[in-house]
Amino acid sequence: MSADMDPRLGLNRAVESHPAHVVEAAGDQDMVAAVRLAAEEERAVGVLATGHGPSLAADGAVLVNTRRMNGVRVDAERATAWIEAGARWRDVLAHTTPHGLAPLNGASPDVGVIGYLTGGGAGLLGRRFGFAADHVRRLRLVTADGRFREVTADTDPDLFWAVRGGKDNFGLVASAEVDLFPVARLYGGGLYFPAEATAEVLHAYAEWVRQLPETMATSVLLARDTDLPDAPEPLRGRSVTHLRIAYSGDPADGERLVRPMRALRPAALLDTVRDMPYADSGTIHHDPVSAPYVAYDRNVLLGELTADTVDTLLALTAPDTGGAFPTELRHFGGAYARPPQVPNCVGGRDAAFSLFPRATPEPDILRRRDDLLAGLRPWSTGGISLNFAGVEDTAPDRVRTAYAPADFDRLRTLKARHDPDNMFRINFNIPPKGDDR
Repeated sequence: MSADMDPRLGLNRAVESHPAHVVEAAGDQDMVAAVRLAAEEERAVGVLATGHGPSLAADGAVLVNTRRMNGVRVDAERATAWIEAGARWRDVLAHTTPHGLAPLNGASPDVGVIGYLTGGGAGLLGRRFGFAADHVRRLRLVTADGRFREVTADTDPDLFWAVRGGKDNFGLVASAEVDLFPVARLYGGGLYFPAEATAEVLHAYAEWVRQLPETMATSVLLARDTDLPDAPEPLRGRSVTHLRIAYSGDPADGERLVRPMRALRPAALLDTVRDMPYADSGTIHHDPVSAPYVAYDRNVLLGELTADTVDTLLALTAPDTGGAFPTELRHFGGAYARPPQVPNCVGGRDAAFSLFPRATPEPDILRRRDDLLAGLRPWSTGGISLNFAGVEDTAPDRVRTAYAPADFDRLRTLKARHDPDNMFRINFNIPPKGDDR
């Protein structure tokens, strides 16, 4: 078996698991059997779909690989999709976009749906509609007692609240029903500026986003000393500052809104912003085609982006200070800040931006990444996003910062009720109340 097909391994190889058992689940009953096996042998349970966001190694555990469960069913009349545990966003888009409907997908079509949903989910339409977890209607999951449950706001409001934001701490999610939205096209793409334009771009960006409507989602990637895969000639071998744009309103309005950034000098090396079908939304961020890698992800949520914030970011990501890792600044606010119609435990609603550096494991790179995060502390909300967390963020005190304090306390109480032995602990773990190890 090739390493790429090894069911123990995810895309991000920052951890390598050595489980006691691997279950390649083909359906719901395989997941039930895996949990019951773990209970019989008093083992932990871990789950793996794509492995973009690893946490702990599943050593000695029962590891459930869900990649064979990739079914998607769309009900166009109800504007919903039913999505299985191993599906990626590209699988969902293939089924929804022919109906002129869009899910609240992430920027990369290769990311697994369920891990994204249960971690909150901040994507291309989030400033307009909110977190993806806010629009989950129904879940099917296996709980620690080996039972299958269909969970909704009516059948079990506490568990439904906890799973939407609590990742896989409360059971193995086999499938989810989510809302779809009538968005058939985007005015989107990227403006790729030369590295020497970074200061001009970031200072202009900090002012520009203050006036943007909720229909505009943006982020900036500082790609330092990085060869972009399949990069066109103007970008090949260069460091770039990549402004990403996804506008879900009228294209003419989108063009008008983007005009100030297009007018910056030095001019963009490449401009791919255009009217596009939503099916092409995965091209906006130009994320690499999936291939195994090792990345030590961390993030910080920011309450504001001032001129001083930008200057600090520039100083700590400049090539001469060793900013040799990609760093993304993503705009939040809008509908993210509003409580959902059906409450959940997703935190970070007070964030105006996220800052997400992706570092390789060399000690000097990790130190400089941490210097960047520490330098931005004056503008931090104190919180993190679990969808952008990494293997160094698994301690309970770190996980706690992803939630409002009262919500984390409630999650621990519910964990003690539904998983008192902490079977589901191969994750960003929420320890049961009473377990203070």
